[in-house]
Amino acid sequence: MVPNALGRPRLRAWVIAALALAVSTAGMVAVRSSLDKAHVALVFLLVVLGGSAFGGRVVGLVLAIGAFLLFDYLFLPPYGTVIVTNPLDWLVLVAFLLTSVVATQLLSRAQERAEVARRHAAEVERLAALGAEALNAARADEALRAIAEVIQSALALGCCEIYLRRGSAEDSSSPERVALERVAHAGDGCAEAAPEDDVSLAAWVGAHGLPAMVRVDGLTHVAPAQAVAQSVPASGAFWLVGGGVRTLLLPLRVRERTVGVLRAAGAPAIALRADQRQFLDALAYYAALGVERLRLTDEAAHAEALREADRLKNALLAAVSHDLRTPLTTIKALAGAIEEEGAHAGDARATSIEEEADRLGRMVGDLLDLSRLMGGALVLTPEVNAAEDLIGAVRQRVAGVLRGREIRVRDGSHAGAPPPLLLGRFDFVHALRALGNLVENALKYGAPGTPVDLDVARDGPMLVFSVADRGPGVPEAEQERIFEPFYRPPGVPADIGGSGLGLTIARGLAEAQGGDVRYESRPGGGSIFSLRLPAVDLVADNREEGSAR
Repeated sequence: MVPNALGRPRLRAWVIAALALAVSTAGMVAVRSSLDKAHVALVFLLVVLGGSAFGGRVVGLVLAIGAFLLFDYLFLPPYGTVIVTNPLDWLVLVAFLLTSVVATQLLSRAQERAEVARRHAAEVERLAALGAEALNAARADEALRAIAEVIQSALALGCCEIYLRRGSAEDSSSPERVALERVAHAGDGCAEAAPEDDVSLAAWVGAHGLPAMVRVDGLTHVAPAQAVAQSVPASGAFWLVGGGVRTLLLPLRVRERTVGVLRAAGAPAIALRADQRQFLDALAYYAALGVERLRLTDEAAHAEALREADRLKNALLAAVSHDLRTPLTTIKALAGAIEEEGAHAGDARATSIEEEADRLGRMVGDLLDLSRLMGGALVLTPEVNAAEDLIGAVRQRVAGVLRGREIRVRDGSHAGAPPPLLLGRFDFVHALRALGNLVENALKYGAPGTPVDLDVARDGPMLVFSVADRGPGVPEAEQERIFEPFYRPPGVPADIGGSGLGLTIARGLAEAQGGDVRYESRPGGGSIFSLRLPAVDLVADNREEGSAR
């Protein structure tokens, strides 16, 4: 085993160094008469270098001093004394001592760099292995467990815990609203629950994204925000100055967002070298990626559950809609027969049954259309149609529910000029359904006795059918929610009728044809719903038909 670079000599190294110096000295004394000063210096220099390589810097320096004294005492005349009679011998002794010291320092420094390189190589290898394990882990929690074990074992910690941060970004200023869930841990020190103070401090770290530590004496230190803003490593030297750190809490950040907290606890204290702190920073980033993977996995599972529930809901809507149509037809036929039989007695019950059956039939039809829209099973046959034809069909459709109300149509003519011919490419039946729903909605919610304005205009590549009423309007916070299925704005009377699907179906039918349905408040009070459908030019359309021929 290579001696450590900090020069902690072992007894074995000292014994071997002393024996090597003694044996080499005895051997040279035996043949002293035939040796030159250079021979003695080279032999002693080899002993010093060997001792430095085997025992470290301190052993090498002690050997250099010992060899210097032995050189003078045994190999420079007069022998057996430390007196130097020849001034040139001082040059030899000083040159030997300086060479030995410099060689020892250089060799020790090379050993230290080799040791650091070896540790770095081991850390890189460990990081590569950890990355491979994290990528190969079938589940995110298994990857986090592997990361926690590597951190705990590599840094000799008593406990390493990884927490997932729960809570929205708006909770950053309220630690009490940030919930932490322990998703991985390693070490015997984790067998007991973390101290309550550590848990509270971890929630603070998760909320503010700043590192913190707890010393053995119980004092808590928090990193300054400037250090984080300047990208100072979270576990840098600032954290372990003076030692005595019991717990280190690091925020786990991904793309400038805190996703979790890493808690490292010592046994009893944490003692990390500078290279180990850098290693901890790298592992903390691995942990942050693992926590983010776990969070995304949870969100994906939740989204999949919602999609499955939505699919089952659509299937149920389609099944119920189909199954209800047959009994509704039967009920309506029986109600008609009863009405004919009881006409002379003035029986109005059959008429009520028939009206309710019609209302229920419309609701079933809405459910069936909604399930087709959501399931992508809507069949479209887009053709070139005139806007005025669609408006005329809508007026005929709602004629039975006007109840004295008026539909005012503006044709867009100016100063007696004929109105422009506006064309669009859309499915006439489905566009009629969408525009009819908007008009019926305006009749339903508009103020009694007020007219409903129906207008059509060209807006770039779109035809815009506008339906305006003088009703109460829709609050700004509710303007998108009114297009949700079954939603009714607050304050709507319970007897207003309808299934709450008209606007949802209208927007779905428009979007299926490349259009949209939008809402805006009407100046002076009321609502304006706009049905937007693709427009075409008469000349361009004729060219397309000619090329098709």
